[in-house]
Amino acid sequence: MNNQNQLYDIGVIGLGVMGKNLALNIADNQYKVAAFDLDEHKVQDTVQQEERERKQYLKQVTEPRILGCNNLSEMLSKLEKPRVLLLSVPAGAPVDGVCKSLIEAGIESDDIVIDTGNSLWTDTVEREQRYNKDFLFFSCAVSGGEVGARFGPSLMPSGSLTAWNRIEPIWQAIAAKVDAKTGLPIERFEPGNPVIEGEPCTTYIGPAGSGHYVKMVHNGIEYADMQLICEAYQLLNQGLGLSPAEVGDVFERWNQGSLNSYLMEISADVLKQADPLTGAPLVEMILDKAGQKGTGLWTAVSSLQIGCPAPTIAEAVYARAISTQKGQRQQLSQLLSGPNEMLKLSDPQAFIDQLENALYCAKVSCYAQGFQLMAMQAKEQAWQLDFAEIAKIWRAGCIIRATFLQSITQAYQQDSKLENLLMAESFAKGLSDKQNDWRIAVSTAVMGGIPAPCISSALAYYDSYRSATLPASLLQGQRDYFGAHTFERTDKPVGEKYHLNWSSDRSLNKV
Repeated sequence: MNNQNQLYDIGVIGLGVMGKNLALNIADNQYKVAAFDLDEHKVQDTVQQEERERKQYLKQVTEPRILGCNNLSEMLSKLEKPRVLLLSVPAGAPVDGVCKSLIEAGIESDDIVIDTGNSLWTDTVEREQRYNKDFLFFSCAVSGGEVGARFGPSLMPSGSLTAWNRIEPIWQAIAAKVDAKTGLPIERFEPGNPVIEGEPCTTYIGPAGSGHYVKMVHNGIEYADMQLICEAYQLLNQGLGLSPAEVGDVFERWNQGSLNSYLMEISADVLKQADPLTGAPLVEMILDKAGQKGTGLWTAVSSLQIGCPAPTIAEAVYARAISTQKGQRQQLSQLLSGPNEMLKLSDPQAFIDQLENALYCAKVSCYAQGFQLMAMQAKEQAWQLDFAEIAKIWRAGCIIRATFLQSITQAYQQDSKLENLLMAESFAKGLSDKQNDWRIAVSTAVMGGIPAPCISSALAYYDSYRSATLPASLLQGQRDYFGAHTFERTDKPVGEKYHLNWSSDRSLNKV
């Protein structure tokens, strides 16, 4: 810097893929960034990339916009007070390690520290309480991956309103933007040329932990959405005999309609990619063992803990788990019998259209589960979540971005107290109209021996909710029989409990 006394707007700690790209994004939006990482090569790489991009795209800007710092004490000395520091480090112990180092370096009580990693939401709640005497601990979940971080992510901030009011202008500047009229993303892929107009994909979510919880559910939905697409691929590839590239063509066509989404777009791209080494379809050369980082698991666990049905999200986690059992699957494929021939359909094109409708219905069901989970946790924690705003900020920047989210936004705008997305008239009608195609897809998969756990669990969720009466009456009778757990009666006031003396005179007693 020519002016060594110049103060910077924000510090970025952790310059891995996400941290570096967030720093560059912030710099694009005319904020000055002080950057630090324990790996000095990452600091140099970030500074050098900013210099290259500035010279290529911003010839009129001569001053560096990112300053590399040698340590946290130097960073603190370079920041405008009250200081704003963005952490982009792995969740867990590394977050606390940096916080403790900042305290040792002289951070002050009105400074703001923002955790942007994939932290467990309960850890965020605990950290706000732990560090409140040392500084303002704030959190902001980030979705969009490397490209999103660089050119516009979806941001889910939560915690102190004082902190939010301080950082809001920066967050609105760097977030992805959506055209207010169409609800479509305004894309940018060129450094130094930020999107100024449009609705920013960020909003204050609520108290500490709520932003990370919303992001956790986002990731659970993401798990399910990805698995749904994979099941459609297997039905078309293994069931109909379409090549990966041909399935890619189908997905490209689907992406022009109600299934338009980032995940559908990249799935088509993956399926049409040839392996550089063999020339075979790349997807056939990728080992079928899926990884996971834990947020989908956290979502499934949370749904079980709070008693919210989210079977499709849970099945997506199980699908990844069973994929890792490659050795057992190879052995059992030789031992367990099942249909071994391709689906025998009189009209394959008709089935492709039916599968498209089935995928749409399962997707609606999956989102209904995710939003219901957020609603139940919000009630438990006394959070005031705005689901229309949450759907809005997922329309661009994040991994599950899709035009479909515009319909969810409208549903919650029309009824902010909507208890379940399936109750929205547009979705109820859409699923009712397409349910037969959904059932054909599931039954075809079952008869063809092709696993479709997410598509079928989503249908079971739909059928369960449209059933005014479920066999839980028998289940509760079983519980009372072996454990005297009591039951309520259909002909008595809600809350009254009864027990039958099953082992003696079978008399009924009010408990």
